[in-house]
Amino acid sequence: MLSGTSLDLLLLVGGIVALYGGAELLVAGAGRLALGIGLHAATVGVTVIAFATTAPELFVSAIGALRVSSDIGLGTIVGSNIANIGLVLGVATLIKPLQISDQVIRRHVPVMVLAALLLVALGANGRVGRLEGVLLLVVLAGFTAMILHYANAESAPMIDEPDASAASGVSARAWDGALVIGGLVVLVIGSRWLVAGGTGLLSALGVSDLVIGLTVLALGTSLPELAASVVGAIRGHESFAVGNVVGSNIYNILAVLGIVALITPIEIEPATLRFELPIMVAFTVLLVGLMGYRRQLTRLDGVILVGSYVGFIALLVP
Repeated sequence: MLSGTSLDLLLLVGGIVALYGGAELLVAGAGRLALGIGLHAATVGVTVIAFATTAPELFVSAIGALRVSSDIGLGTIVGSNIANIGLVLGVATLIKPLQISDQVIRRHVPVMVLAALLLVALGANGRVGRLEGVLLLVVLAGFTAMILHYANAESAPMIDEPDASAASGVSARAWDGALVIGGLVVLVIGSRWLVAGGTGLLSALGVSDLVIGLTVLALGTSLPELAASVVGAIRGHESFAVGNVVGSNIYNILAVLGIVALITPIEIEPATLRFELPIMVAFTVLLVGLMGYRRQLTRLDGVILVGSYVGFIALLVP
């Protein structure tokens, strides 16, 4: 039989692998389904892919809030948003400089900034309750409606399946749907393992639930974004790489924290209001400044982003 520490470590590693695998299945199926109905790559990146890669944060935060504490959910989201900007975009930019489309700058980045500021404003009294959760979801609905409006107005031609019959087309859609369902199932399993293993290991060391969420769980749930953005950068799909991170940060706050707040009110410690939330806003503002000036992220920007993230993690270490 495995000891407590060995079992926690096995659950942690297994959870990270399962989250990565589940997100890959989800991204593959959802991406092809969306492109197949005529959505642009940039729109797919900031909506379907971003929401799919946000699924780990949703499951880990919800399960953590129900089984451990709401600090797990808050820490996972704040830490994941910081990791998405500092680590995910930083690494992707080190691999290949990324061009930023006007569509992302004008439509999506302002909503990302709004979501970060909204979280700080709603949590200023030390609590994000069910009413605030409803407000976050209402803003999410408005953002989704805007995206769908522009998607309908600027829809791309549907992707044809050359040399394929209608039956094979239906079969391909069914396969993609199966990938989405299978990915969701694996994500549920992986999130349970990650929460159990991560909290077990760090709790034994006396680490707080918030720091657990900000570090191990945030890094684990950011793996899908890292994979999607790095692959996008390597293959020259900048719209996927950038849109994935911007959209994921939007959904993390508006969708995930909105849903978690509906499940159980989120209590925010004064120290979190003074440090972690301002750091999240600072990373968001840093990204806007870097991408807005030249409409691109260079390798130097990547060094700045990764270095800033390393500095943040160093500040968390006692």
